[in-house]
This record gives sequence, structure tokens and C-alpha cells, in this order.
Amino acid sequence: MLALAADVVAVVVFAAAGRASHASAGDLLGLLGTAAPFLVGLAVAWATPWVRSRPTGLKAGAVALAGTAVLGLALRAAFTGRLPLGFAIVTIVSLAVLLLGWRGLAAVVSRVAARRSDRALG
Repeated sequence: MLALAADVVAVVVFAAAGRASHASAGDLLGLLGTAAPFLVGLAVAWATPWVRSRPTGLKAGAVALAGTAVLGLALRAAFTGRLPLGFAIVTIVSLAVLLLGWRGLAAVVSRVAARRSDRALG
């Protein structure tokens, strides 16, 4: 459940950063409207066994990224009638940093903790 929460937070942070960079109003409904297509893509990705079986792994992160970015961009384009290439590139890069970044940090922390535990046991 923590992995799902981390992914949802990542998508909301992505949407909030995007809104802030365009000086959009800071209201909650606007933020949810911006995040919604990407949250739908994330939900679809989380419905797959690749994400659910090992949600903190980088493979799960790649699937979460693909679902979130591809479906999110497709839904956003369907609702707005346009999809600027620059927006798509920034979206993919930003979501990659967020969705893969926390997983990479978790892997490093896990390895460091395992080494410390091994040394303590001795």
C-alpha cells in the first residue's frame, strides 16, 4: 500500500509542479483535474500483475511510468484536443524521475540497511 501511495503522491506532485510552472490557480479542483488523466493511467498500470507482484521494483516502476504517461497523455489529448510535443517530453521525463526515483532510493536504502544488519550479526 505504501508503494501505491508513493506513486499517487508522485503523480500529484507532477501535476502541482506543472500547474505552478504555468501560474495556474492553486485550487484543489484544478489540481485534481490536471492529475486525473495521469491517475487513471496509474490505476490501470497498478491493475497489472507486473506492478502488484513487486511494486517497489524498477520493473514495476517502468510499467507504472508507461501506463501513467501513455494513458495520461492520451486522455489529456482526448479532453483538450491537443498534445504539444514539448509537454509530452516534459511529462515523460518528470514522471520517470518521480516514479522511478523513489524506487531507486528505496533500493539503495534497502541495500544499505541489509549491509548494516549483516555487519551487526557478524
